[in-house]
Amino acid sequence: MSRAAATYVEETGFGFWFLRSHVWQHHVLRVAIDDLRGLIEGPLPASPVLLDAGCGQGKSFGLLQRAFAPARIIGLDADPHSLECSGAEAQRLGLDVQLIASDCAAIGLPDASVDMLFCHQTFHHLVEQQQALAEFWRVLKPGGLLLFAESTKYYIDTWVIRWLFRHPMEVQKSADEYLAMLRQQGFEFSERNVSYPYLWWSRSEDFGLLERWGIRKPKPFGQRNETLVNAAVRKPLELSLIHI
Repeated sequence: MSRAAATYVEETGFGFWFLRSHVWQHHVLRVAIDDLRGLIEGPLPASPVLLDAGCGQGKSFGLLQRAFAPARIIGLDADPHSLECSGAEAQRLGLDVQLIASDCAAIGLPDASVDMLFCHQTFHHLVEQQQALAEFWRVLKPGGLLLFAESTKYYIDTWVIRWLFRHPMEVQKSADEYLAMLRQQGFEFSERNVSYPYLWWSRSEDFGLLERWGIRKPKPFGQRNETLVNAAVRKPLELSLIHI
């Protein structure tokens, strides 16, 4: 078994199809990128080098270009078929995207070579999550931004998701556990930099239909198990002050 196959869980056939759909691009990717953009404090890096870690089929490339105007986009994915689709998507958009076939736990880029790192709905596929986060830290420049968007175990461990998709269930985490992991690595952020979207598609028991029909009131924040967490976190400029 190759390293890539050993350290991430491949998507199902349905999952691969879904990741190229309009629903994925418009209702999931676009919403997450817009939300993450609003969580960033301070000025954005000018003409950043942006790494899309787990770029899939490249459906984020155009949205990232619009939101952050990167000088260069690097797309990383462990699945060769997905990278082929990413290359075709970049060509269709007229974007010069560097594609890397790699697992997130071993990123083939130099230290401190990336200004921004976008990790959207990728982490819950990874077996070696701690190693991947350490790699994110390594390739980010001091002051660099990690834009982290994840589904929590309260979404992944539902019958619908288990039926349609494939994930390493032993590594799934709650929102608080993901945030603690980011802090432990050394990333800095406050409550202002975190959001807990409670989107219709993340409520797999009924996809929010009972609330839209007025049968049930939505549970307020603090009284529900969060299904999603978004965070715009920063690698500190003064690394000597951080205990890693």
